[in-house]
Amino acid sequence: MVRKNAINIEIEKVNFKTMVEVVEINLLEFLKNNSFRPGDILPSEVELATSLGVSRNVLREALSRLRMMGMVESKKRRGMVLSSPDILGAMERVMNPLIIGANTLKDIFEMRLTLEMGMTDILYIRKTKKDIDELEIIAQNEKAKRVDEVFRIKNEIDFHGKLYQMTGNVTMQRFSNLLMPVFGYIANLEKIPKISAVSHLDLVHLLRSGSREDFRKGMRTHLESHFAKLQKK
Repeated sequence: MVRKNAINIEIEKVNFKTMVEVVEINLLEFLKNNSFRPGDILPSEVELATSLGVSRNVLREALSRLRMMGMVESKKRRGMVLSSPDILGAMERVMNPLIIGANTLKDIFEMRLTLEMGMTDILYIRKTKKDIDELEIIAQNEKAKRVDEVFRIKNEIDFHGKLYQMTGNVTMQRFSNLLMPVFGYIANLEKIPKISAVSHLDLVHLLRSGSREDFRKGMRTHLESHFAKLQKK
């Protein structure tokens, strides 16, 4: 067999970073396949490194990534323990409208619309008179003050943020804190119409005395201008 010496061999080397990523993936698969739960003790570093066939330095780098995600923590006299990760922590650190691309902003805004269209049943299960009274104050404040665009956006954020708070769902509330600044940013860019066929005050009245279906339809009408813009695009 003749060797082709003229061929320029350029094969990407497996570097340290790639190896760490592979170990991280394999560790996650190991945890999933063996049904580990928060609080369970992981095998020792020596056992894991030997099983994976890598050095302890590579293993430690992979474990540090899991620690950053909140999936692993070290306990005195127990060793490494699987923990319950903060699923929104990473998003909270990077959710800045100024550093997020236009397509991602659009996707996030669509998620906000979807959540608000779907929260009706939870609202009706957990709403209280106190919550509705507080929501009405926000809506009345908006009606009383015919002020600038900045105030309008702040009031929009306050009103819809209160709806998320009323669901009693902590994860949804935290997620709304991520969505609201993004909404304000997009509202500034697109100059969303100030007047809707169903106002915030109308939504309060529906929530106070209307049926779930009435409120659902009211919310859909309130958000119509946003959906219309998406349809045009």
